[in-house]
Amino acid sequence: MPNILVKIPQGAFPGENRATLVRKINEAAAAVEQMPDEPRARFMCWVLIDEVAAGGWTCGGADATAQYLPCMARVLLPAGVLDDASRSLYAARMHAAFAEAMPADDRRRLMTSVVLDEVPDGAWGVGGQIWTLPDFARNAGYAHLQHLARSPA
Repeated sequence: MPNILVKIPQGAFPGENRATLVRKINEAAAAVEQMPDEPRARFMCWVLIDEVAAGGWTCGGADATAQYLPCMARVLLPAGVLDDASRSLYAARMHAAFAEAMPADDRRRLMTSVVLDEVPDGAWGVGGQIWTLPDFARNAGYAHLQHLARSPA
């Protein structure tokens, strides 16, 4: 159940490219977090795209967007969902999502920054209530955490 906050230069992913980006980001999150392919679970993956106006993105103090396509993603997710291998996979899959969604005629070099922000257990509010990892496992359907989702007998 990630919240994924994406920053891209304005106009970098127009029309179908933007739709592809959103789809690929959702696919990456669901695969890495082991969420089932069902609407209820997938609905819990929120993606917010913020476009940065020309001149508003600098690298080393200079606007380098003529040469580079900088893209950032901050992924907020419950602590305990990922291990070291899945963190590496997340970074790779997110980079691939940006690469696959780039317009074919964009010759800039893609630069991505992916921050995995794991929210401590008991520090995430959902619908006015605090959720813990078992709540997330139950509702997001994490395959590898279903042992936590079961109600105690």
